[in-house]
This record gives sequence, C-alpha cells and structure tokens, in this order.
Amino acid sequence: MTLVVEAAGTLSLVEDLGRPGMGHVGVGPSGAFDRAAARRANRLLGNDPGDAVVETFGGLVLLAESAHTVVVTGASGPITVDGRPVAYGRAMRVPAGRRLAVGAPTVGLRSYVGLAGGLATPRVLGSRSTDTLAGLGPRPLAVGHRLEAGAHRTVPALDDLLPLDRGGDVTLDVVLGPRDDWFTPEAVSTFLTAAWRVSAASSRIGVRLDGDPLPRAVTRELPSEPCVRGSVQVAADGRPIVLGPDHPVTGGYPVVAVVVDAHTDRLAQVRAGQVVRFARVT
Repeated sequence: MTLVVEAAGTLSLVEDLGRPGMGHVGVGPSGAFDRAAARRANRLLGNDPGDAVVETFGGLVLLAESAHTVVVTGASGPITVDGRPVAYGRAMRVPAGRRLAVGAPTVGLRSYVGLAGGLATPRVLGSRSTDTLAGLGPRPLAVGHRLEAGAHRTVPALDDLLPLDRGGDVTLDVVLGPRDDWFTPEAVSTFLTAAWRVSAASSRIGVRLDGDPLPRAVTRELPSEPCVRGSVQVAADGRPIVLGPDHPVTGGYPVVAVVVDAHTDRLAQVRAGQVVRFARVT
C-alpha cells in the first residue's frame, strides 16, 4: 500500500516519537515537534501512539496508488481530495488514484498526516524520525518518493478533532535554571515579563525569539553542558533560543530556564511574529 509524493511542500518529514535516551552517544531525541498532534493522528486511525506520520508546513500532495485511510491534525488549513474539501481531524478514506492535498496552514504552523498502519520506513537507531541536525533517518520528502503504509488496523469510531485555535499569544511554563544566576536580576525579570517575538530564523533545532537582550552577570565562557528539549539558551547576542526536538545534545550558551515538557509541543505551532511569554513555575 503506497502513496507517491507529487508535491513535497516545505520541509515535509517522516517523524515518530523519536529516539530518546541516546545522548550518551551524541544522538538527540528528534521526533515529531508537536507530539500531541502526532499521537492524536494515530489515535484517530487506531494506530500505535508511536507510529510514524508526516510532519509538514503544507504544500504536500500525495497520490494514493491504493486506497488509504488518512487523517490530518496539528495546524489547520485547506485539505482536499481531488480538489474537494475534506474535514480536518477526521479519519477519511482516500480511494486509489485520488490525490490528498494539504495546503499551507491558516492557524498554527505544522500539520501532521497520519496513515492507517503508520509509515513503514526503515528504522535508524530504533526510530523512523528524521533528525535535521544529525542527518539521521529518512530524507525530507521529495517528488517521486514512495511512502509505504504498515499493516492496516480497524479505525475506531471517535469524534472529530476541533481545529487548532492558537493564533494569539502563547504562554510557556518554565523552571528557572540551571544558569539563571549567570544573568542579572533585571535580565531574569525581563525574561519572565517580556513579550518575545518568534523569529523567522526558527527551526526544529531551536525557536529563536526577538526582544531586548538579556545582560549577563557572568561573562566568562561556559564549557559545553548537556541540553534537553525546551532548554532556553541565551545566545551571544543576548536573545533566547528555545531548543526543539532536533537540538544538539550539548551546548555552550547558558540556559536561563527550561520549558516544562508538556508545553514544548506548543512551540511546534508558533509562527514568525507571534508572541511567546514565559511563566515561572517551581
């Protein structure tokens, strides 16, 4: 059971829940940026939660060589089968010879296309995820690529998902540290109260934020330290970078705070120019 890529869109990747626990060999976790959206897609299809899906910014067109059951979650935008609009967040049948088109999102940033049975791409170090920093896993989708589906499962009768509603400010809970003492008290206060603008230079490696620089109290060089998803590094220009799923396993910039894991999925859907705020938790 195969789907053929007729238009690859912008950075369309195969992602599952990643390859965590391999930092000791220099391999980051990677995986779907919005893990909740990937899990929802699989739940709606009756798949295992960790089955592979396609993460895309839109512009993706897939030709079904045989009939498939698919669903689109995450960012919401136009979805069509042979030009006819279909529902977001609903498991639907795409007959053989028909084309599924996922347009550019109107709300959110990354959409997730799930197939009944999951994507049966080869595993690399236990995961089917593409790691854009390490170059591990499947290549980004390109015209002519063939996507094989795994064994078909029964689709459960579940309610449709509501479209994503995340167009305003996004608030992320953070725990300060481990290097908040490398910044002045005024800088820490600014970090927690400022309205940070998402930079267009953001990626799966890190979401860059624009705003007033955060002055450091300690200016010496920091030896490389382990990093986790959600670490808020402050670069040499004094502006924060929130590390995403393809982050390096170590870094040399001080980490002023760490976004709680449950909120890191929210970063997958923030668009350039959108406002991010941080709320301290203990």
